[in-house]
Formats: sequence, C-alpha cells, structure tokens
Amino acid sequence: MIPELRKAFNGQFRPDAFRTMLHSLDAVTRTHVSFAIAETPCFFPREMLEEMAAIGAELTHRLVDDPVYLARSLAAIPEAWRAADQDAHPHFLTADFGLVREPDGRLTPRLVEMQAFPSIFGFQWVLNEAYRTAFSLPSSLRCLLGGLDESAYWKLLERIIVANHDPDHVVLADVDPATQKTLPDFNVTAERLGIRIVDIAGIEPHVVESEGRVSGRIRLCYRDGRRVVPIRRIYNRAIVDELVRKQIHLRFDYRESFDVEWAGHPNWYFHVSKFSLPWLDHPAVPPAVFLSDYFKGQHQNRLPADRNNWILKPLYSFAGQGICFAPTDEQLAAIPPFQRNQYLLQQRVSFDPVIDTPAGPTNAEIRILYVWPDRGVLTPLTCLVRLGRGIMMGVDHNRGQSWVGASAALFNP
Repeated sequence: MIPELRKAFNGQFRPDAFRTMLHSLDAVTRTHVSFAIAETPCFFPREMLEEMAAIGAELTHRLVDDPVYLARSLAAIPEAWRAADQDAHPHFLTADFGLVREPDGRLTPRLVEMQAFPSIFGFQWVLNEAYRTAFSLPSSLRCLLGGLDESAYWKLLERIIVANHDPDHVVLADVDPATQKTLPDFNVTAERLGIRIVDIAGIEPHVVESEGRVSGRIRLCYRDGRRVVPIRRIYNRAIVDELVRKQIHLRFDYRESFDVEWAGHPNWYFHVSKFSLPWLDHPAVPPAVFLSDYFKGQHQNRLPADRNNWILKPLYSFAGQGICFAPTDEQLAAIPPFQRNQYLLQQRVSFDPVIDTPAGPTNAEIRILYVWPDRGVLTPLTCLVRLGRGIMMGVDHNRGQSWVGASAALFNP
C-alpha cells in the first residue's frame, strides 16, 4: 500500500528473522500462539485508516443513538441471554473493512461486519512491536491511532477494564480460557493490568453480608484456592454462541441483576452485530436483508440480480461458521421459517488484493479497534489486519499457505 515500504520489506525479508519473531511472541505471551501469524506487517496510508475509523464511528452512533433500532435489537436477543443492567453504550467495538477498486482506480473501504465486543487489544500491541523489532522497521512508523502512545493506550484500556477497582476484584472471563486461541491476548492483558483470568463457568453468586446481616444483594465471585473473591467488574470475553454450542452450564443467570459491573455488557454483542447491517444505509455498507423479510418479499431489490454475489450468514456466529456463498433456493428454503429471522442475505463484495507479497497478491481485512469509556467518547485505538487468499479470511480457508494470517497496520505519522 505504501510502495517503497512494501518493496523494501519484501526485498529484505529473512525467514530466520520471522522464526525469531514467532519465538518471541510465545515468550512474551507465556504460551504458544497457535493461530497463523503473517510473515509481514501491512503499510497503509494514515488517511485511509482514519477514513475507516471515521466510518465505523459514524455507523456506531447511528445505531446507538436510534431508540427504535435499540428496541428492535433488544427484542431479537434470545430471552435467556438478555442481560440485566445494560449500559448506555458499548465499551468496546470492532469494525472490519475490506478494500474495493473503483472504476476510476481509487481504493475505497467496504464494511464487512461490526461487533460491539472486545478484540485482542493486548496481543495486537505485542504483535505490532514484534514486527518492528524483528525486521528493524523505521522508528517513525506508528501503529496507534489518534496520536496515542503506549502509555496512553494502556491507560485507556485500564480505565475501561479495571476502572477504579482493585485489580484483584476484576476478572477477564471466558469459556475455559486456557484452551482458547486468544489465550496469548488474555495473558498479556492480565499481566499489564494485574487482573485475573477466570472460567465463566466457575463464577458463582453469593449473598452479600454487611455488618453481620444479609443485605439481600447478590454479588458474583470467583474462587482463588479456598478463598472466595468478590468480583467488582467483569471484562467479558465470553461469546454466547460458544456457551450455547458447548452447552456450558453457568451458575448465574444473565437476566438477574447483580452487584457487579460489566466491561463490555453482554447485550451489546447482539445490538451491534450482523443484525445491524440491514439498518445501515451507507455507501460503505453492502446491502443486506433479513432472510425472514426476503421470504416475505420485502427489500429483495437491495440484493444484486446475480445470485453468485449473495452470501447467507447466521446473525450470531463467530469465526465465519455457517456462512454460505451463492445460496440456492433449496438451501434458503431448508432453513425452518421460525429460524429465518436469525439469518442474513448480503451482497458479496470482491476485495482487491492490495498487499503485494512474495506468495502473490493478498487480500487484507482491516479491523479498527475502538474503546468507549464511561463519560467519554468512542475512540479508535489501533488496527488488526488479517491477510488471506482463500474464499474467506479465516484460517480454515487459508490452510497451508504462507504470507497469510494475523498481521499489523503500520503507517507514517
């Protein structure tokens, strides 16, 4: 994307430096990084990243500031997972973009997906610095948006994740976190902020006692050996889809009100998600229709005439599970009518393979990572990039290839 930097990197690339970088990532994260890391960072013009960040922020505000939309998206949350005590806005947000080539040759961003859920803030900082060190990249290159430096980056994350609490009473919660591919991020985050990593299935409710009396308030707790530790704030990394798919039994009910704060309230995962795409009329957003509306004959003109340019997506899934390209009438009809409101038909967009690598031109999906502090503003912090040459960007669609996987976005200030 910045031709002189791209050419210089490709010409000076050394496999031994990359292998050393991978070993350093394992050492810094105190575990093996099991997902694919690309051999290269990406060099983007700062203005392009800022344009994507501005689009993601604009679209987020359209949704969060629309009471009609919020009421509809709240009603769409499965009743068993409609959590109490929702905050006024999400604390975390990601917006994924690809780049398309316009007829006049310009590259413009197209939204892939938005999700009000944390991404790998901790690991991404480590990866950015690993590329810089391993390949002796120019010190002038930046990876943080908005003029932030390392200190400001971590202070913002601490403000949202820990707030004003004793870190001993703040937990990062996920499903069996020790087995998650994102464990490297968990370890970096927990170490930098001094918080605990816990299995959400081990969180249990306890009635609060005050001056020897039972107050009636229920507090969530975790166990540290024989010690029962009250939780003041939960950095929520548990995805409801996984809880359902793995049939995880929780000891508390999302619908109950507890004496606890959420850093990333569970409801926002549903509010700002693929569910929002049909509500967004914007040049950067490919048209989308709920499958239930499609069968009712509504909004069908939003989709291109060529069925090869359609994608069928489940609303709530992760890692690209359940996506169907160019769905046939039979495949659409096979989805039971009572489930069709949980699926989306969307225009498929062909992204331009803008990253020139020794393995050939490669697609880049750029994820803008935002935070939104209480009594603060929605703020883009940094970018995560995924490189791929398969039909999708996930690992399963790029297996056995080189110069693909997780990467970083670096830019000149």
